[in-house]
Amino acid sequence: MNYYEASELKQLELLEGRIEIMKKQPAKRVNIVSLKLVRESSILYKQRRITSPDDAYKLLRDFLVDSDRERFVVVCLDTKNQPTAINICHVGSLNASLVHPREVMKAAILSNAASILVGHNHPSQDPTPSREDCEVTKRLVKAGKIIGIDVLDHIVVCEDKFVSLKEKGYV
Repeated sequence: MNYYEASELKQLELLEGRIEIMKKQPAKRVNIVSLKLVRESSILYKQRRITSPDDAYKLLRDFLVDSDRERFVVVCLDTKNQPTAINICHVGSLNASLVHPREVMKAAILSNAASILVGHNHPSQDPTPSREDCEVTKRLVKAGKIIGIDVLDHIVVCEDKFVSLKEKGYV
């Protein structure tokens, strides 16, 4: 007899044991859900299309500059680079924001975005990207390639200036 083969009697005993265990466990309730975005408000964007980092800065500046904490936002774009939605993905502390690709891409997927721009503010008014800013940008670009949503740029926004991580070579 092969050590890896159980006799028919042993197989029957194992099967009956499993059936008894299954009878003792209550059924698992599974929720049926639907997902949708909820529009909280809107802004008027006169440019209509984003064609450069400067255009992205103009869209994000008024949205982010007055915040006392870091805010990380996702701008969802259609196939013509027209913004369709802006999602505040994360609100951080005075000098940090923890961002995960799953949260960034969730808004993009639900908005049917062809591509996205991401941006965040530096309340210190120094737009120099941190090591974490560069690392999260690289992770977002990789995640976007996997699911088919291009990350066009990551803009670090301050009141009078900005830095485009695309121009710095991270996108």
